[in-house]
Amino acid sequence: MFETRTLRSRLLLQLVVTLAVVPFVIPLYAMVSRSFTGAGWGNYTAVLAVPGFARFFLNSAIVAGASVVIIYLATLMAAFGFSKLRVKRKEVLFWMMMAALTLPEVVLIAPLYATAVRLGLLGTFWSVILPIAALQIPFTVLIARGYVDGIPDTLFEAARLDGANTWRMFWNILVPLARPIAVALIILVLINAWNAYLLPKVFLIDQDMGVVTMLPEFFRRQYNDDTPKILAAAVVTALPTVIAYVSLQKHFERGMAAGAIK
Repeated sequence: MFETRTLRSRLLLQLVVTLAVVPFVIPLYAMVSRSFTGAGWGNYTAVLAVPGFARFFLNSAIVAGASVVIIYLATLMAAFGFSKLRVKRKEVLFWMMMAALTLPEVVLIAPLYATAVRLGLLGTFWSVILPIAALQIPFTVLIARGYVDGIPDTLFEAARLDGANTWRMFWNILVPLARPIAVALIILVLINAWNAYLLPKVFLIDQDMGVVTMLPEFFRRQYNDDTPKILAAAVVTALPTVIAYVSLQKHFERGMAAGAIK
């Protein structure tokens, strides 16, 4: 860890950190402060009074929860295969997966929509969950593989000598040892899945299946917008992910550091 031994170096480091944080703090401060403009807390009351407000949160929880489970299991399995198993041309397959990181979701909307229609998934949560998982798995595998590479091969060799098959090595050795990186993966996926807007907007055609990121739309008008209520809705939408990150911040940092170092 980087250490500063003199007062001057500590002050310089604090200045650099402050300047780096300012561009991120200003928009957040503006959003929260302007959300109280006019009616004050009444703006938040209006957001809570949106028809189906609880349903919006439930829908987002379903999408985020299912995405977390799918991505977590698929990521650990892929990282285990790429790191510890003898798979023919696995490096080629790995870098083909990494190439998917260059594809933004907006480019894939048309083929994803056609696929959802053909499979009969349009208007279901699966039409959002599966694309979210597919788009995030390459990045999470990139992080998790570095961590799995740091687990000694001798553990798996000893388990194989004791008669353990591949599935038991994965479930009884890798999964328990991967807990530090698991928290980092869960938080990353939760934030991205909870904040998803484009995919739910396109694929969840039923109004009752809206997610929390659509709440600001209730205060948009044709000629003028109720900006304070829109910002209040944005604050309410962001609260769950902020609380989750603050609660698990130490575990998240340890997991990311472990994945980067190993």
